[in-house]
This record gives sequence, structure tokens and C-alpha cells, in this order.
Amino acid sequence: MDEKIEAVLARYNERCARENVLLRALPLEESMRRVDEFLISIGPEAGTLLNLLIKGAGSRAILEIGTSFGHSTIYLAEAARASGGKVTSVDLNAEKQRHARAELEAAGLAPFAELVNGDARAVIASMPGPFDFVLIDLWKDLYIPCFDLIYRKLADGALIVADNILIPELWRNDMAVYQRHVRGQAGIESVQLQVGNGIELSRYAGKIAAP
Repeated sequence: MDEKIEAVLARYNERCARENVLLRALPLEESMRRVDEFLISIGPEAGTLLNLLIKGAGSRAILEIGTSFGHSTIYLAEAARASGGKVTSVDLNAEKQRHARAELEAAGLAPFAELVNGDARAVIASMPGPFDFVLIDLWKDLYIPCFDLIYRKLADGALIVADNILIPELWRNDMAVYQRHVRGQAGIESVQLQVGNGIELSRYAGKIAAP
């Protein structure tokens, strides 16, 4: 990655480190009440893995469900530039997306990312697909509804990544439900990886032919 992107990622990483210290000191109830104030990033290890997966697969139609402050969007957009594709990133919080847009511009990656403000379910339902790569990283009760909306819009060989499978532990039961749901779908191959906060990496093998 070039110097402009590295500088943007360094800012994200520094902010994440500072805020993680504060989050650990807050009572759970207060941290949940103030959750929109914090970066709560996918992290550099998982971000780098997603970047490499997109480049390796040559994914071009990339969907991010949950922009937040745009840390993961930088990794996705840099990979989209390399693969000749584009990221569509969806989030309900317009203020967070303004921050993400500014950082994309600072990194020189704005032409490779489109930020869409709105309810993820409505936005996904309006998109035709097909999607080559999808990152699911929003409120955990929306993982399954969002997966179900993208499932029939996946390109053959599409990759789907769900973040926060292991951390925070508060959501681990919800994530186990998501994993069971995804692994029960036709044409899905899936594995849990202990990278970052834990991810579920799934691949859509394609439509299953009738016997």
C-alpha cells in the first residue's frame, strides 16, 4: 500500500488503541450506550486478510454491510482498486460515513468506494447484484436478515465474511446462531478463523443442480 493509505491506516490504528483502553474501563451498560462514539474496528489483521482475499479472487462487486467509521472500507477499497472493482458500503449513521468519506479521500481511494446511507435491509433489497465479496459487520441481530437478502444475489464463488464471531463474548451466542444458519444453506462452504475478533469465512459454490 502507498504512503497515503498507510498514513490513514495508522490514524485508525492509533485511535482504536486509545479507545480500546477507554472501553475496557467502562461498565458494560455505559459502553453499549456510547457504542456509536467508538471506532470498534475490524482490526489490521482481519482487514489485511480481507484485502488479500479480494485481490486473490479478483473480486470486483464488493459489498460492505456496516461502514462505521470506514477503517475496513480502506482495506476493501484498496483491494477494489487492484482488482478493477468498487466497494458499495452501507450504513445507517450518516455522521460516521462522513468520517469514512474524508478518510477515503485522504487515502486517494474515494473513486473506488460508494457510501450509501440507509437501512441495510432496504438498500440490499434494492440492489440487483451479483456480489463477488460481502463483509457483514453491523448490529448482530441483523446478520441473518442481511445474509438472507444477499444469498440469492451472490455470484458463483462469492466470498462472505462475518466479523465479531468470537469477540465481544457478549454476542457469541448470536454469532453461533448465525454460523449454524449460514452453514445450513445450499452451496455454502464455511469455516471459522481466529483472526482479529474472529471471522466466519464462507464461500458460495454456486447453484446446486436438481437431481
